[in-house]
Amino acid sequence: MLTVFDVIKIIKINHKTLNSHGIVITDESGKPNAILTELNRDVLEKINIFMNLDQDTTIDDVLLMLAINTPLPEDVLAEYEKILTEPVVTINIATKKNIVEIVTRH
Repeated sequence: MLTVFDVIKIIKINHKTLNSHGIVITDESGKPNAILTELNRDVLEKINIFMNLDQDTTIDDVLLMLAINTPLPEDVLAEYEKILTEPVVTINIATKKNIVEIVTRH
């Protein structure tokens, strides 16, 4: 099963990586999850500063890079790991909203 991290790595729009503000995490009924969306946005912005996801990058690589380069406490890194490993049910491209909805079970 794909994870949120897998989706972030493989989805491209016009051959560019996803903009962190163009991704919304939703549940299976389509209801947006503001907490997970904001957490995902936060970790993506940090990844974009320190890493290139086009390389063979793993979640462990991301967490190690963040631990080395930021003063983030362990509990924040644990939350980042949770969102990145969240299983994805499907992906919905909402063209009218200009967003990508990553649908998770939670």
